[in-house]
Amino acid sequence: MLIDIIAGARPNFMKIAPIIDAIEAEQKLGADMHYRLIHTGQHYDKKMSADFFEQLNIPEPHYNLEVGSGTQAEQTGKIMVGYEQLLSELKSDLCIVVGDVTSTMACSIAAKKMGNIKVAHVEGGIRSGDWTMPEEINRIVTDSITDYFFTTSEVANNNLRKAGVAESRIFFVGNTMIDTLLKQMPRFKQPEFWSKHNLKKGEYFVMTLHRPANVDNKEKLTELIDSIVKSSNGLPLIFPVHPRTAKMLENAGISAPNLIPVEPLPYLEFNYIVQNSKAVITDSGGITEETTVMSIPCMTLRDSTERPETCTVGTNELLGTDPSAIPPAMAKLFAGEWKKGAIPELWDGKTASRIAKNIKNLFNV
Repeated sequence: MLIDIIAGARPNFMKIAPIIDAIEAEQKLGADMHYRLIHTGQHYDKKMSADFFEQLNIPEPHYNLEVGSGTQAEQTGKIMVGYEQLLSELKSDLCIVVGDVTSTMACSIAAKKMGNIKVAHVEGGIRSGDWTMPEEINRIVTDSITDYFFTTSEVANNNLRKAGVAESRIFFVGNTMIDTLLKQMPRFKQPEFWSKHNLKKGEYFVMTLHRPANVDNKEKLTELIDSIVKSSNGLPLIFPVHPRTAKMLENAGISAPNLIPVEPLPYLEFNYIVQNSKAVITDSGGITEETTVMSIPCMTLRDSTERPETCTVGTNELLGTDPSAIPPAMAKLFAGEWKKGAIPELWDGKTASRIAKNIKNLFNV
């Protein structure tokens, strides 16, 4: 059988790496499973793409659609056209999409319209309930046409059941992002700026902000960062800056003595600073999963999360987007009262192997 594995943006790369390894392991055991790795080019900057392929030992993509930048609609259209062209030349038996980026939705649609190719959604069923997030639209559209759902939690399973998905199409396998995290943990690398800023384990924060609700309004971003700075007890705030946030920081003239903006970091360096931080302040979803497994306190500046297990089981707390929620959370952290957390079920580093075995059984290969 021929499997297409779709990757388009930074969050995808950590999720596909173990799936490729697991399929290759099944091949060695005699399974008739072959794959095409298709990079849509949604993220094309070296720091957002090439560095991840190199560090995670992901093979060179068989195809790169090179869609580049553009609006949501422009990227969606370019991805669909590019992937449709590939499928018209050689159809696959299964299209594996991961996560919730534009590439996930666009390739799912193209696959289903090209002769009803089966679609498997890795990380299917997660929901934030926030329809202002492009990712939520991507999840809902993708899941509405998905054939097989590989899920990260019982919460995701229940979301799918409520939507009428048959139990036979839901496979609770765990979290491929954690497969990559556990495999790469011994290789984490100290970034070059570590010594320059005299960083010490447990004596600095990591901060990431990129959601439009937090960064697209100059006053809101200023208030959030001001609240974080004032309640940080002067500890360094390491801030890998997303390109969209960098422009707003510059326009707003935001700075502070302990605020240290840095370039987006490769995987091994980023997780090194997370693992050794006092806590993480973020509006990302994926980082909350990694902090949970690494037992690092995490504050999420969002009103909802598609990964509630990071709050109910893990080390994450949902603070919302009101800057006034930050000081009490920081006070709790400095008082040593942050919850310890635990690791969610099946986040054990073996998820991709379970996915490959399920595919082998489903297609009798």
